[in-house]
Amino acid sequence: MLAAGVGGQSECLEGWRRKMVVQSSVMQEEIKKEPEKPIDQKTCPLLLRVFTTNNGRHHRMDEFSRRNLPSSELQIYTWMDATLKESTSLVKEVYPEARKKGTHFNFAIVFTDLKRPGYRVKEIGSTMSGTKGTDDSTTLQSQKFQIGDYLDIVVTPPNQAPPPSGRMRPH
Repeated sequence: MLAAGVGGQSECLEGWRRKMVVQSSVMQEEIKKEPEKPIDQKTCPLLLRVFTTNNGRHHRMDEFSRRNLPSSELQIYTWMDATLKESTSLVKEVYPEARKKGTHFNFAIVFTDLKRPGYRVKEIGSTMSGTKGTDDSTTLQSQKFQIGDYLDIVVTPPNQAPPPSGRMRPH
């Protein structure tokens, strides 16, 4: 349920295929693995601002402000029913080093704290390249994602990834 690009502005384009499209190089075999879903021409996609790290932890909340955001931004056009596994595929398209089997992706929503100035973080799940897991089908909507929130993803190489829990199984 993703249409993605690095940069760009969100526009509702009638007839968009609900299939991953990356404006950089695209691995066609990865796209073919995703099942096609019906197109909802009445719902505009949203611009999801994704920030990635490879240092083993999420960005600090003081790195997020309206004027200053982390530099590792990836912009994805998607829908609220996009899954974590679909988001993983897009990150792998942009960052070739993340394509290795066993690479771990830990997802969190970064949102404005309504009670005090600043942001809060909520971890929402994880995926692993080459492994099926229970969080694969978790959607943004199911985790209370709201338009304007950010997605923060920790990408950990296989040789540094935490040991797989009982929630993951090989393909």
